[in-house]
Amino acid sequence: MTSHSSKGFRIPSPNEYSTSQDRAIPGALPLSVSALSPRAQDIFKRVKTFIAENVLPFEIEFFRWSTDPKTKWTIHPKVEELKAKAKSQGLWNLFLPKESDPEGKHGAGLTNIEYAFIAEEMGKTHLGSEPFNCSAPDTGNMEVLVRYGTEEQKEKWLKPLLEGKIRSCFSMTEPAVASSDATNIRASIKREGNEYVINGHKWWSSGAMDPRCKVIIFMGKTNPSAAIHQQQSMILIPMDAPGIKIVRPLSVFGFDDAPHGHAEILFENVRVPVSNLLFGEGRGFEIAQGRLGPGRIHHCMRTIGMAERALALMVDRAQNRVAFGKPLVQQNSIQQDIAKSRIDIEQSRLLVLKAAYMMDTVGNKVAAPEIAMIKASVPKMTGKIIDRAIQVHGGMGVCQDSELPPMYAWSRVLRIADGPDEVHYRAIARMEMRTQNLSKL
Repeated sequence: MTSHSSKGFRIPSPNEYSTSQDRAIPGALPLSVSALSPRAQDIFKRVKTFIAENVLPFEIEFFRWSTDPKTKWTIHPKVEELKAKAKSQGLWNLFLPKESDPEGKHGAGLTNIEYAFIAEEMGKTHLGSEPFNCSAPDTGNMEVLVRYGTEEQKEKWLKPLLEGKIRSCFSMTEPAVASSDATNIRASIKREGNEYVINGHKWWSSGAMDPRCKVIIFMGKTNPSAAIHQQQSMILIPMDAPGIKIVRPLSVFGFDDAPHGHAEILFENVRVPVSNLLFGEGRGFEIAQGRLGPGRIHHCMRTIGMAERALALMVDRAQNRVAFGKPLVQQNSIQQDIAKSRIDIEQSRLLVLKAAYMMDTVGNKVAAPEIAMIKASVPKMTGKIIDRAIQVHGGMGVCQDSELPPMYAWSRVLRIADGPDEVHYRAIARMEMRTQNLSKL
């Protein structure tokens, strides 16, 4: 409640002006790698060295391979070599948080905040995650299987995913409906005896074009008459199941992200055993919420790294390009862009670290506002920095000779993927109103 003084001035209640009301965070937030455990520091340093020595020198060759029509939908042999090398060094499955794998049975046993610093390094190059088996959507799919899968499902699908022998995709979004509202999903999962029959039209199934993709996590409706958030279920579908038709690969501003790819897929009377259902009928929405939280923060961690890469490219270009008799870096407007970019990155990183730390200490549910905040702010921040870098590069910044165009495309699509900005703004506003007890939307 809000009271007023005799002069009419509004006096705030004790609940106001606190975004952490009833959300006390224990301990101290680590702000740098040096504040992490010695083990996490060691992994960070080795990942950073591995990327510098093995991944970055391979970037140009990989780009040529993945844009050549003859080779783009195949896997460059070097990719599997890098995976084997990273695995032999113990730099493997670093993404799986302690909360999901407390005994370190499947992953490295890192906390979310420890992984945040490592994922930022991976985000500095397009290939940064795959050598360590930390690529989306496999990371989210593996965590789903760890949390919700049966022992049979884990043996058949989780084990080869953890070993890096196969890849996976996630089919949720549909072209016919606004899929940012998961209750709109129309695809059907109907039980017939000991099987489920799946029908639906999906697109933006990331990873489905990869020849190593062997399993799909599919979201559809098992009971359209149930309560609105209990209509959806998730089910495992082998990629080679009869009735699956890849319509086409989709592109983002002309980039098809080969060999990973983003597919439009038709599912026509696809049959799978009842045992392929995840967690039970009507639990799909619940699984989706559990999956998207970590997925969103992983994207944001990597995107901070992308922003750092863009800023480094901007500074290098500004120092080495001369216009009107002096290096670009001596122009006041360029200096302002560099300064603004550094400020933007530091602010965003702090919010990402806070979200990761809260996930570790008070749980994903309590950290939901911070997770929504970073998802709505970090991709936009990164796109702004990449845009500045493009401007400094001039013509080169928009052509195939620069890393910036695909980076810009990726930062822009992240404002839609895993929920558009507007959905996160809505969630943040609702939580803020609830915190301050002013009204209910």
